[in-house]
Amino acid sequence: MSSSDPKTRPKPVTRPPAPVPPSSWAKRTGFKPKFSGETNASDSGQIALPPRSRENENQPDLEAGRARPVPPVVNGEQPVSEKGPAEKDQSVKKRREADGTNKGSSAAAANGHTVNNGAAPQPQQPTRRPSRNEDVVDVLPQNVDDEGFVGRHSHMKYELRDTPGLVPIGLYGFQHYLSMLGSLILIPLVIVPAMGGTYEDTANVVSTVLFVSGVTTLLHSFFGSRLPLIQGSSFVFLAPALAIINSPEFRGLNGNNFKHIMKELQGAIIIASAFQTLLGYSGLMSLFLRLINPVVVAPTVAAVGLSFYSYGFPQVGNCLEIGAVQILLVIIFSLYLRKISVLGHRIFLIYAVPLGLVITWAAAFLLTEAGVYSYKGCDTNIPSSNIVSEHCRKHVSRMKHCRVDTSHAFKSSPWFRFPYPLQWGTPVFHWKMAIVMCVVSIIASVDSVGSYHASSLLVSSRPPTPGVVSRGIGLEGLSSILAGLWGTGTGSTTLTENVHTIAVTKMGSRRAVELGACVLIVLSLVGKVGGFIASIPEVMVAALLCFMWAMLAALGLSNLRYSEAGSSRNIIIVGLSLFFSLSIPAYFQQYGISPNSNLSVPSYFQPYIVTSHGPFRTKYEGVNYIMNTLLSLHMVIAFIVAVILDNTVPGSRQERGVYVWSESEAARREPAVVKDYELPFRVGRIFRWVKWVGL
Repeated sequence: MSSSDPKTRPKPVTRPPAPVPPSSWAKRTGFKPKFSGETNASDSGQIALPPRSRENENQPDLEAGRARPVPPVVNGEQPVSEKGPAEKDQSVKKRREADGTNKGSSAAAANGHTVNNGAAPQPQQPTRRPSRNEDVVDVLPQNVDDEGFVGRHSHMKYELRDTPGLVPIGLYGFQHYLSMLGSLILIPLVIVPAMGGTYEDTANVVSTVLFVSGVTTLLHSFFGSRLPLIQGSSFVFLAPALAIINSPEFRGLNGNNFKHIMKELQGAIIIASAFQTLLGYSGLMSLFLRLINPVVVAPTVAAVGLSFYSYGFPQVGNCLEIGAVQILLVIIFSLYLRKISVLGHRIFLIYAVPLGLVITWAAAFLLTEAGVYSYKGCDTNIPSSNIVSEHCRKHVSRMKHCRVDTSHAFKSSPWFRFPYPLQWGTPVFHWKMAIVMCVVSIIASVDSVGSYHASSLLVSSRPPTPGVVSRGIGLEGLSSILAGLWGTGTGSTTLTENVHTIAVTKMGSRRAVELGACVLIVLSLVGKVGGFIASIPEVMVAALLCFMWAMLAALGLSNLRYSEAGSSRNIIIVGLSLFFSLSIPAYFQQYGISPNSNLSVPSYFQPYIVTSHGPFRTKYEGVNYIMNTLLSLHMVIAFIVAVILDNTVPGSRQERGVYVWSESEAARREPAVVKDYELPFRVGRIFRWVKWVGL
């Protein structure tokens, strides 16, 4: 028989087995495998471990909890999956043609692979056998459930640069913002009453938040990371804002406490935002990225959601039949009815929060009109200290929290109101409050880094470069300066919930987010919109926050999917970070408080008055304020513990799940990446000489 017969042809001895063929995402983008940031995913959405050595292929992986199946090797090559590459790349073909690239040659060249068709490897391109820590292909999970972060090329309806038409973009943009209603509007409903503001003040702050969110989202979409990420008041700034609001020097104020405290918050936010801008545009963020990995981001963001447990259900308990029902409705919509589709949209999953709010609010309105919460001779407008009747004193709290007609914000709000800068007065600058906010701005940057990476895997051709990340953080600092000038009460940053919204709605179009931001600006000019939102009863706000903060904690922990979540190293680091983030602040918050002490603030605000009784009691009052405040913030402790342990405890890059960022030089050579992240209107020319904030 001839030696050319394929059955008897000798196999090349020098040729090692070819690597596992990457998915369409990796082939299309030409991503060069270096380490495991995103590994192949199974149908359950779990991150699969990389191939091991041959002698260990049948051994179980004790940390991952499953065996390591290795597909058979045929003629030195791994078999191709049942779905052919042509079927997977159909959705990519048009995009590649539009970008002017050759699919076969560019993907092969960018990945560093050569197509030899069974021939021996060329000597000028020797193949280095990857080590155990590098023998992995970085690809986006493709078969993840809809509640996870799905692969964009197989599930996304609209990708980053898609512009299907004005009507579809308008509808999807409005849907995107409506699904994030809770993240946009709930913070003013918490901090304004804490500052002693009226319902009218709350309505004005809500309108201001909507206006600033729309403007900063447009700025970020054009000149920031250019990803479809909504900017708004972040829960990261809520805890330090409450700590400043409950500072001892503000307790004896006479007159308008709201404006005075708001000016203090504005000053602290402006200085902290200037620091964040410097961190981004100076290039320091590119260096800081080396310390930020999934094992750091996960407990830090999770601690933000877990830190408000003292406010959540204790407020719901003021009117349990309304608050508990609303929580149950949101849970039923988002979990039990999540797969029900109406006209191709999973209505209950996408609109779980607004649907739960509308239904509960309608039920509470009917109960109020039916007189269920009306008690003869009792008036909610009379202060509790002036009520003589024991009957009214017993039911006044129930009337105040269960009735929906106690707020007059909607009636008193004007139809048109333009939010303008310095509307509350000239900001007041205090260095001790500014330093607290500067540290918090670092936490906000860490939160945004995780959002950039996760969202880019959904909607973009490749993750952004470190320069694009630095540019985005710098613009977030500028956005927070605008928030400080306009007086939203908190800084502006990327909303973490946005990534989950993209995955659920499957809408990743940049134009849709921009159009939605324009609609948000228009709505902010209608004063009745802010008044309507400000009239949401406190119990319903607390019930929504219970769900939003729980979602935030879960989204934070979901960053572990980029690492080996079953690694004992990562488990211990995340566990220690979360435990100490709850335990150490509890020590500071409870220090020096006797069980029978009569505090002048509500119980749910007691964790934020630590500056007056904390363990730091030096002769420098400013140092005491800074240390007692920072060490009582859960997210600060989680970040400190996680960043120290993750960067000092030995671990491979694969085990740590180091975030994958695109290389600048390679990104500039790819038209798809350039179109995804290049600044518009030729603004990028300004940053050509500043490589650390460019493409």
